[in-house]
Amino acid sequence: MAVSARDVARVAGVSVSTVSRALSRPDDLAPETLAKVLETARMLGYRPNPAARGLITGRTGTIGLIVPDLENPFFSSVTKGVQARARAAGYGVVIADSDEDPSQEADLVREMSRQVDGVVMCSPRSPDDVLAALATETTLVLVNRRCGSLPAVLIDNLEGVRLALEHLRALGHRTIAYVGGPATSWSNRARLTAARAIVAEHPDTELVDLGSFQPYVSGGIAAGDLLIASGASAALAYNDLVAFGLLDRLKQRGVQVPDDISVVGVDNIPMSALSSPALTSVGIPLVNCGRAGADVLVSLLRHPDQPPTHHHDLSFQLVVRDSTAPRRSSESLRDTA
Repeated sequence: MAVSARDVARVAGVSVSTVSRALSRPDDLAPETLAKVLETARMLGYRPNPAARGLITGRTGTIGLIVPDLENPFFSSVTKGVQARARAAGYGVVIADSDEDPSQEADLVREMSRQVDGVVMCSPRSPDDVLAALATETTLVLVNRRCGSLPAVLIDNLEGVRLALEHLRALGHRTIAYVGGPATSWSNRARLTAARAIVAEHPDTELVDLGSFQPYVSGGIAAGDLLIASGASAALAYNDLVAFGLLDRLKQRGVQVPDDISVVGVDNIPMSALSSPALTSVGIPLVNCGRAGADVLVSLLRHPDQPPTHHHDLSFQLVVRDSTAPRRSSESLRDTA
């Protein structure tokens, strides 16, 4: 016979409503009472019925997560963090991939809102007015995107770009190209703005904006010839996947990395250490980013009248590998390639 909440309440010596609060609003209980109820439930093997609990509380016990591309290791790492934190808080997770298509995001949120308590959107591509409208329909938290006063977990792109550019400047590079990501990406705009601001602090340094490219290896391949023609001795790519594409195209053209051109990526995904040459990259603990997003959403669901907080390290770190080296004191690559 299945164990019921009444059985847990009887053994723990509390009311059925206390058992319900322990599972739906644990912060409402004293730590000792909460620990007693949860240990009793574990000992008895109690598993609450999500549908029944939803009828009582008006909650589904599930949150949604929407990402632009699950095949991108950046978003798979964030997803792992969201799942881990949600599970620890007693929530299931429904995941959807918008396939880098802003037009799909609103439909995905509205479909999810009928079966989840709230939604985390990671790096959404939709315009601000669309996100603001969606926030009136469900509890919404953004990760890696600023939109007015909507709850958000933000990454300090200025810090990351500064680490990358100062590293390249220290190696003697004074003409640096930026290989951008999607034009609809908030991160891309933030990184380009940061790069321009940092270069403006150094009159001896020039930033060459090569434009926007798809955030995949193919995007970097498409940008490779433009990079060679630019005469830049170094490049900062929108993300590591674009950087991998640059490495591939430069190799095809007979351009040596890092002897002829240095390349830096962003995100520091695990494959960065395995590329040839191994990729210098700046990145944050991506799993922590997902955990923070889930923490903010759960906090909003449980305490809607209190400002949400999270305590995770989201600071950038520069990992120097083989794709960067001191600038050669020879002619520009445009003359030697």
